[in-house]
Amino acid sequence: MTPRLPAAERRSQLVDAAMAIFAAEGYQKTTMDAVATRAGVTKPVLYQHFPSKRHLFLELLHVVGHHLTNMVDDATAGVSSPRGQVEQGFRAYFRFVESRTDEFRLLFGEGVRIDSEFSAEVRAVEGNIAAFIAELITTEGLSDDDRLVLGHGIVGMAERTAHHWLDNGRDGSPETLAERVADLAWSGLRGRPT
Repeated sequence: MTPRLPAAERRSQLVDAAMAIFAAEGYQKTTMDAVATRAGVTKPVLYQHFPSKRHLFLELLHVVGHHLTNMVDDATAGVSSPRGQVEQGFRAYFRFVESRTDEFRLLFGEGVRIDSEFSAEVRAVEGNIAAFIAELITTEGLSDDDRLVLGHGIVGMAERTAHHWLDNGRDGSPETLAERVADLAWSGLRGRPT
């Protein structure tokens, strides 16, 4: 067993161990025994921090959602042009997919669709990113609701593109992928020519 750690460090260690197992096995197949073994702790220690597998998985979704939104926020914060923000946002997103593939698969995998609370956590992440994108849409005549719908469409485009990229050999860099998707999205964000 691992040595006694301060509570915050132990919790972080448990989250890391759980992340790897849930990403590899999915929610249904993962057991608290497996997480405890991977973390090098006893099940009672695991249960001191997380009262159930469900609570642990919700914590993982929350942590991963914050990682992703923070990466996008940080990447776009210092960019002055909307076009630059779009591309930098996609770059951050696809870099997240590349560098934190387990987290991406956990957040946007099939396991989250089995439970309304899991789905709500994912929808909150998608909603935050969609709201950011909606602010960049300058097409005249669109209501705020219309812009938000389109923002969600672009989030969906990024997610499906990322799944395809991962499932088909990661052809091209995250930067190249971001540039191509940003070009497509930007054309749409500007609206149809009159």
